[in-house]
Amino acid sequence: MKHLICCAISVFIIVADPIPVRSADKGLKTFTQPDAKIYPNLFVWTDTCNVYVLRDGDTALLIDLGDGSVLDHLAEIGVKRVEWVLFTHHHREQCQGASRLKNSGIQVAAPEIEKALFERPSDFRKMTPKLGDTFTIHGTSYARPPIQPIPLDRKFHTMDTFTWRGREFWCIDTRGNSPGGMSYLLKQDSRWLAFSGDVMLADAKMHTWFDTEWDYGFAAGIYALHNSSALLASFEPVWLLPSHGPAIHEPKGDFREFQEKLRNLNHFYLRGCEINTFAAATQDVVSRPSTVPHMWQISPHLFKFKGPNYWPNFTLILADSGRALVVDCGLMDEKFLDQALNRMREQYNLKAIDAVIITHMHGDHFLGAPYMREKWGTKIWALDRMADVCEHPERFDYTCPISAYGKKDIDNIRFDRLFKSGETFDWEGHKFTVDWMPGQTEFALCLHGQIDGRKVAFTGDNIFGNPADPTQRGNEGVIAHNSAVLEEGYIYCAEYLKRLKPDILIGGHSYVMDHPAKFIERFRKWSYDLKVAFQALSLDKDYRYWFDPFWLHAEPYRVTLHPNESGEVLLHLRNFRSGKQGHRIEIHTPPGLFAEPAVLTGELAGETRQSFPIRLKAAADIISGVRIVAFDVTLDGRRYGELFDFIVNIERKPNTP
Repeated sequence: MKHLICCAISVFIIVADPIPVRSADKGLKTFTQPDAKIYPNLFVWTDTCNVYVLRDGDTALLIDLGDGSVLDHLAEIGVKRVEWVLFTHHHREQCQGASRLKNSGIQVAAPEIEKALFERPSDFRKMTPKLGDTFTIHGTSYARPPIQPIPLDRKFHTMDTFTWRGREFWCIDTRGNSPGGMSYLLKQDSRWLAFSGDVMLADAKMHTWFDTEWDYGFAAGIYALHNSSALLASFEPVWLLPSHGPAIHEPKGDFREFQEKLRNLNHFYLRGCEINTFAAATQDVVSRPSTVPHMWQISPHLFKFKGPNYWPNFTLILADSGRALVVDCGLMDEKFLDQALNRMREQYNLKAIDAVIITHMHGDHFLGAPYMREKWGTKIWALDRMADVCEHPERFDYTCPISAYGKKDIDNIRFDRLFKSGETFDWEGHKFTVDWMPGQTEFALCLHGQIDGRKVAFTGDNIFGNPADPTQRGNEGVIAHNSAVLEEGYIYCAEYLKRLKPDILIGGHSYVMDHPAKFIERFRKWSYDLKVAFQALSLDKDYRYWFDPFWLHAEPYRVTLHPNESGEVLLHLRNFRSGKQGHRIEIHTPPGLFAEPAVLTGELAGETRQSFPIRLKAAADIISGVRIVAFDVTLDGRRYGELFDFIVNIERKPNTP
């Protein structure tokens, strides 16, 4: 039998015969063994992750801890004392029971790269995130640290060794699912046992996508995971012992298949245009210089900026009356903008800029809009479903909030007009339509209408490239942390553009794409190919649970409380499945914070969402600072552990002790 059949999340220990144990959430648990005959001291316990226990007499070493319930049952396998817990990585489901180790005498070790994630977890949750924060994608964190600090007794470097009771472990850097993930290799009877964390799961699956998404679509996590799995494969382990799912016997074939899947995903994941290479040459071959320096003319009534390696967000529609609309406004120096618009006044009779229409939620597309409002009296317009994330970005944990760009006194934006999807408006002889058009992010629109006899579509950051190049498919970065499930993102966008049949696309960052029909079809095919590539690696039957970091989330994501005061968050849960979905959600708070209710149980009908109010209370003696609150999730009997979180900032009122 190639794969040991066990529960989805387990802990391994070494013992004689399997012993049944009653469990609150699973009914009956047992210690199991990957290979009782050859490795009689290696066992498995299942809770929020696989915990591996090596036994030596009545003493044990654990690899990962899960929720800590294994500690209650070690006596059943003859273990009286645990000397070490070695963590493979920092993710909460690996270590959420670590508070039980306090004052136990058990020593704790983990990868040195993740030392701060264990010992200072709240450092990686910001009330005001910035683009360059550590372990973030433009302001949103891809790390999932524990809710309380876990002091480490030893930190393993990339190629350390560790000896316990005559057994020598090789400590191997196998980052990929986690930025400093580590595998522990133990040679027994001339073959290697590989305690591999979440590098690869059985059947060549990936534990979660959102943990491997490390940058803005440049695949650093994919490369790391591929190379880590290749390194492990070179040991030719007899057993691969992952953090989740069954142990894998003779995993050579799984490794080969896994790496093929990762390479295939990478092909579709990377941008489908010439980013950072030849892009400036094909960013726009349509427009021509106007009489205003650096303002280029796409058609008689349509203008944009263009310069060497210059990627602003600004397009201007100029009516015969001299009034104008602007689509997006960001990444430009205000002095430069003033100079250009003053020259437009002189040479093109520009009289007023009535509105800036924002294409999507990212701050770089409307950083300049408040200045336009102040200088020109310009109104700011958007789609209604963009309002909350732009006006209150602190309530969410998405990438590129305007507050992350560090522009003085601009932490959000207020809209003057909000459109419903499909709404039309007449302006200076033009008729425009505003549609919901997700893609790179859920919170986005398409503005389209006839300009100079052609159907023009303003598409934001959804599609970039050179339509004349048949090798380009147009996709921008694929970022799950943008709220970008494909069916409500790029797939929807591609189908929408195919139906719209625009004559020209005006994208963000100064892109102009002419005659795009075949380009859109390549883009559409790519969107479905990408879904297939994701699904091939997904541990879940529906890849969206594995891909989307927001199927369970709190709003607001950031809460401020004073000691001895209460506040409320809404917990939003989604069921992607067609049938009903059972759930159990435990709200885990650190000391000094309390949640009511502390546990939510129930069912959601198929393809629905539901919101649950949670009341938070801060103790009177709680110390100021940021706290992490986590959700321990079980869906339909499968326990995921503390996947998701929100943060609470404790502030003392002025003039209080």
